[in-house]
Amino acid sequence: MVFLLLTILTQIGGAIYLLNFSTYRFINRKVNNQWLRRLCKFSTFVLFYLLATFLIVPVLAKPFGRVRLPVMATNNLRPLTFLTCLLNRNYVRKDLREVAFSVAKEMNRKYPGTIINYLDASFPFINGFPLFPHLSHNDGRKVDLSFCYKDKQSLLETNGAPSPIGYGICEEPVGTEKNTSQFCSANGYWQYSFLKSVMPQGRKNDFVFYEEKTKYLVQLFCNDNRIGKIFIEPHLKSRLQLTSDKIRFHGCRAVRHDDHIHVQLK
Repeated sequence: MVFLLLTILTQIGGAIYLLNFSTYRFINRKVNNQWLRRLCKFSTFVLFYLLATFLIVPVLAKPFGRVRLPVMATNNLRPLTFLTCLLNRNYVRKDLREVAFSVAKEMNRKYPGTIINYLDASFPFINGFPLFPHLSHNDGRKVDLSFCYKDKQSLLETNGAPSPIGYGICEEPVGTEKNTSQFCSANGYWQYSFLKSVMPQGRKNDFVFYEEKTKYLVQLFCNDNRIGKIFIEPHLKSRLQLTSDKIRFHGCRAVRHDDHIHVQLK
């Protein structure tokens, strides 16, 4: 069960867990206290995992056609949360990383000080290996990005986001806008708004959705010939007056996309 859980969450964690068994005989021989033994075994697992994640996996991923997105802010692009990198969910095709860097550079030129936050991408190895809970992040050709926001009190633009993981705090439809989440949920797709139901909503009141800036971000990806599809909730496509054919509805089998932008290569 531990092997399966670590593999599902990180792809490499299960293998590191098995590898760590090789240290147990040495630890048992050197450490007499039972609790200290357990601590040593856990510590060696953490050490092996960190070494693999940050030093070995980036090298081994290259033959699989994948490169790592930056761990810290680089070329105006960064992970919204370090957990994305710790779980090896930040690998993409080289072309997609180049597109993301290019878009982030242009965003920073138009809106000085801007850093684009990426969310989940793909695991480092094996096409078709699922990135739970996503349906399609399994080939290095997709990446999710955070919306752009303003601080609600100062109304100044910020590089932060209301959700600590980038998902689950949504820009709801207003007025006569199409309510896709309501439609999908009413037709039995319980998972469509699941993240919203479990994500604490307290920080939503600290941010204002920056429509103009988010629209420009989406348009930059649309304008790149290497990008094939972009997923965003239909009511936001209408509100932001986005007209590109690349912007599609992701379907009720997925989850709602009024909390992030999904971008993928052709």
